[in-house]
Amino acid sequence: MPMWLHSSAVEVADRKKAVRWYCDVLGFSVLDDDPEHWTTVGHPALGARLHLCEGGGSRRGRRRESSSNSGILLLTKESLPRLCRRLAKRGVRFTLPPREVPWGWIAKFVDPDGNEFWLMPAPKSTRSVGRRRPA
Repeated sequence: MPMWLHSSAVEVADRKKAVRWYCDVLGFSVLDDDPEHWTTVGHPALGARLHLCEGGGSRRGRRRESSSNSGILLLTKESLPRLCRRLAKRGVRFTLPPREVPWGWIAKFVDPDGNEFWLMPAPKSTRSVGRRRPA
């Protein structure tokens, strides 16, 4: 039975602020919104989305003290160093600036709530995903 990623939850302190950051800074779009609990953001043509949900309990409304390695990997078709320079100019804080390692390029950054994301170039076989085919 084939399975694929549909969404991944990301805990945020203030969902409205988080939505603005993900859309304005990373260029995502709001895909779904439930005013009571969650908002999903992503790229409409690519399918996968981040499920932004406000945390409960004592964390709600508080900024995390340290970054949390979410294990969420974002891929890009753009040159990784060039994309990271652009994101840094928008205020994105990198926990691992872009670097070339033996198996390719990698960078890590955090959102305003301390969630850490991995950023890597898309494999060549997936670089056409999201592109429109000529009619």
